[in-house]
Amino acid sequence: MEKQFCLKLNGKCRPESVVQGDKYRFTVLTSQMLRMEYSETGEFEDRPTQIVWNRDFETPKFTVRDQENCLEIDTEYFHLVYDKKEFSPNHLYIDVKYAFTNYGGRWYYGRTDYGDPAREHNLKGTARTLDRCDGEWYVGSGPLERMRTTGGKTNREDGDVDLGMGLCDTSGRTFFDDSESLIMEEDGWVTPRKKGCVDVYFLGYGRDYFHAIHDFYRLSGAVPMLPKYVLGNWWSRYWKYTEETYRELLERFEREHVPFSVVVMDMDWHLVDIPEKFGKGWTGYTWNNECFPDPEGFMAWLHEHGYRVTLNLHPADGVRAFEEAYPEMAKAMGVDPESEYPVRFDFTNQEFIRAYFHFLHHPNEENGVDFWWMDWQQGKISAVEGMDPIWMLNHYHHFDLTRTGKRGVMLSRYSGLGSHRYPIGFSGDTHVTWNALQYQPYFTATASNVGYTWWSHDIGGHMNGIKDNELYVRWIQFGVFSPINRLHSNSNPFCGKEPWRYPKPYDDLARESLRLRHRLLPYIYTMNAQCHEKMVPVVVPAYYYYPMEEGSYVCRNEYFFGTELLVQPMVHPTDHETGYTTEKSWIPAGNWYDFDNGAVRHGGPKGHYTTISRPIDRQGVLAKAGAIVPMAPDTGDNCIDNPETLEILVFPGQDNTYTLFEDGGEGFDYENGVCLRTEISLSWKDEAVTLEVRPSGDLSVVPKKRRYVLRLRGFAKIELTASSEAMESEYDSETRTLTLTTELLEAGRSVSVTLPGADDCTAKESRERLNERVFEFLDQVQGSIVKKKNVYQYFAGDYTKEEILASLTGLELPESWKAVLTEMLIG
Repeated sequence: MEKQFCLKLNGKCRPESVVQGDKYRFTVLTSQMLRMEYSETGEFEDRPTQIVWNRDFETPKFTVRDQENCLEIDTEYFHLVYDKKEFSPNHLYIDVKYAFTNYGGRWYYGRTDYGDPAREHNLKGTARTLDRCDGEWYVGSGPLERMRTTGGKTNREDGDVDLGMGLCDTSGRTFFDDSESLIMEEDGWVTPRKKGCVDVYFLGYGRDYFHAIHDFYRLSGAVPMLPKYVLGNWWSRYWKYTEETYRELLERFEREHVPFSVVVMDMDWHLVDIPEKFGKGWTGYTWNNECFPDPEGFMAWLHEHGYRVTLNLHPADGVRAFEEAYPEMAKAMGVDPESEYPVRFDFTNQEFIRAYFHFLHHPNEENGVDFWWMDWQQGKISAVEGMDPIWMLNHYHHFDLTRTGKRGVMLSRYSGLGSHRYPIGFSGDTHVTWNALQYQPYFTATASNVGYTWWSHDIGGHMNGIKDNELYVRWIQFGVFSPINRLHSNSNPFCGKEPWRYPKPYDDLARESLRLRHRLLPYIYTMNAQCHEKMVPVVVPAYYYYPMEEGSYVCRNEYFFGTELLVQPMVHPTDHETGYTTEKSWIPAGNWYDFDNGAVRHGGPKGHYTTISRPIDRQGVLAKAGAIVPMAPDTGDNCIDNPETLEILVFPGQDNTYTLFEDGGEGFDYENGVCLRTEISLSWKDEAVTLEVRPSGDLSVVPKKRRYVLRLRGFAKIELTASSEAMESEYDSETRTLTLTTELLEAGRSVSVTLPGADDCTAKESRERLNERVFEFLDQVQGSIVKKKNVYQYFAGDYTKEEILASLTGLELPESWKAVLTEMLIG
């Protein structure tokens, strides 16, 4: 295979980590991870596999007790007992120390449950596709099934999505089976392994989920560093665009200051209406010259306007005689071009792979295609048992793109453990329903339990369902705080996602959300770097940070977006009386601050189960105390360069340090130190609050001069005590934001700001302002005027917040009213 496919992997472990007998071999990789092999022939595998690329771990401390019919291995975290017979629950078990569930500390080989009756505690993983899904339920694709799916109602007889078993478990132990994986050869090819050999990995990480996934990344390979452009907004639609209509669309986006960084060309870029004798037109490699007479020129125009390009692929039907590349492909594969016999798709054949890239893909890449979208491929069957075509396509496409110094990236399907090495995931054609939106946050965060952290959904939904203005906005708001924000829909003329196709205020809210996503690029790109370098997923469920708090497992849609933000997406329709959406939520211990206006939410000493209510123009995003979120300014264009003006959003409450990562956004120069790391630190002390910005590294990756805009949200209106630079100051009482702006400074220059003590810096709401907000809310509520007056008298009267709260409980008010008023009262 070509050199880009010949990877430097290390399948061999350290000899001192091995405990071996005639038919068994155990490798103690860490004090919490164990490899277990059994072979009747006594032959064991040291080569890397599709899942496992590295076994060269430093040997941990462990002891062995080896008797004639009993082997025991003991580490700090687990104790294995094995009677030296064929692996089974009867012959091998592991006791996990520091067990986290009653009677669940013992794992019997191969068991996913424990106890009597059997119970499961696995936190699940992810699925290959959400095609045809309405929420977590598959819906039939035929006409009758479509008719049964209307108005957001689901045909619930078709079965639910199977997320499989993840690598995180509340019982403290889990495992995965690598016995069927193909072998990664040194020459870049993959081959089947010998049958009959058991190869299982046990993970006993307790509830340290971060550690479990970190070590899995070490074992399986790190998540690659994505190019910066994929982290902005994507425009995609299954629609028969022409060069002219696509230009007109993008130019309107530019005029309306709606920034997109990736342009997706669905399958109509190629010939679709083909002669009947060749079959269907899903597979294609020949440009439709009626729609795109000058593909190279069009893609050059897209690049000039700041867009990157991906083309849709369905390669299952191979290369047929109508394709421009057919003669070359046929000759390369030994097919007589005059025969018009199809060149069959066969990724088990190295010669086909070479021709596939050389004749079908490299010419398009040279003409401007930046990466590819593997929309779908026939199931898991190929000419070689165990060789899943989608895994083969993901692996070889990813590394083929690196041959010219680009970072590997592809939009494709999940193909099992280890797929985190081939971002980005395409979840498929979901329905346009509230059910689908309600499922996606959970699905996205849960995938981190198998290390798969870069899911991309059809934001707004793909097909069927309903048009709902509010659903459209809420879905885009979720997309803003998703790993990838790719708007998409099908060819139904009534399924468009352009903001101007929605009435006010929904159109403006969509535009604002898309601009916010673009502004968040410095934060999201740093998440990307942290994921690659520190081996932590970009989104994780709340229980990763609070594994011992049972409340963190209850609200399954809640997740951390990077290290600073806790997101509870608004995924239900607004209440028609209040105009607010209310979501159940778990607030962790301590103080949390509303991302939009700095209002504080109190989690108490251990966190508590509550609700979050938001009108349509606000999102359920909370910043942790001391959170630091770097952002780009709101310029309205789609430029992704490291900005001259860097905005830094800072929240009060506690000490924190955040390191912003910047580089060229593409390529691998960062591996040689061509990058800038800016340490931003908040010191939160009673006597003084200090904010410092200290750049360090290669300044060539940022503009020569830089202006800092420090937005201190949730802060009081205060005066600076001291600063290293002259600063302009302004205060917005609505968002509780003190903004400090420097002049243009030399890029490497540090900035320091000193403010009064913590208590003086913290914004505090007066009772008068609280009453004003309550009145404003009640005034717009569509409901009983008498009830409004009855409840407002408690706020207007001489009652404490505690007394008002107690009165709210007893008043006959709609729960939706109570949810909003309670949040206003107690945060």
